[in-house]
Amino acid sequence: MLTAATPCDYLTDLFGLVGRTAVVIGGTGVLGGAIADTLARAGATVVVLGRDAEAGATAVERIKKHGGAAEFYKADVTVKTDLEGLVEKLESEGRVCDILVNGAGVNSPTPFLEITDEEWERIFTVNLRAVRIACQVFGQEMIEGGVRGSIINIASLSAIKPLSRVFTYSASKAAVLNLTENLAREWAPHGIRVNALSPGFFPAEQNRKVLTPDRQAKILGHTPMNRFGDAPELAGATLLLASNKAGSFITGANLVVDGGFMAQTI
Repeated sequence: MLTAATPCDYLTDLFGLVGRTAVVIGGTGVLGGAIADTLARAGATVVVLGRDAEAGATAVERIKKHGGAAEFYKADVTVKTDLEGLVEKLESEGRVCDILVNGAGVNSPTPFLEITDEEWERIFTVNLRAVRIACQVFGQEMIEGGVRGSIINIASLSAIKPLSRVFTYSASKAAVLNLTENLAREWAPHGIRVNALSPGFFPAEQNRKVLTPDRQAKILGHTPMNRFGDAPELAGATLLLASNKAGSFITGANLVVDGGFMAQTI
């Protein structure tokens, strides 16, 4: 039951993340960076995890400039012992990750007949294996600690409807979506919510090679809002999925933020 409160107090209570620790894998990128900013501005202490220390320092500086709390942890998300090292560090400081964002991703616009084993393995390693490893490492910590946690796996529109020229990426993201639904079912009794967030077309480093002028025109023609997304527009969806109050009954969902792309047919 709602009690009397000012709108500001109510929204802070509903979406605020004070006291939470969020690990954002891929937080040095455009979309991951926007998600890290959002979590920090809502009160969470954010650990930006990645391999590029310089990019990590830039992300942390940006977050702190806005008044948020953040730190960088250098690790290769495809190496399990690297992630276990972060868990041990947090434990030594009396902290535990209770918000995990799996946002690392790579792509390649290779025609199907030209896809090599090396490319297939590289994309699946980053887009799927890394998600599996992170969910195992941090999920186990949440379960053993009795933590009500939230895991947000970054999927894609191509997980729902295969997009041309990104065969391997589409297949890997479809697997991420399936993994998300399976984990949501298995970990619900532990109070751990597992959801996917599928951004539409947000220009970022990993998809610039795919967004040729011709392809951009086709995308915009299929998007009712007739524009690309801006990274900060993921903030609302992120807070909904991260919050144990606002998103308390949401698990196994795939939240699409795409300007209406998936709603358009002809």
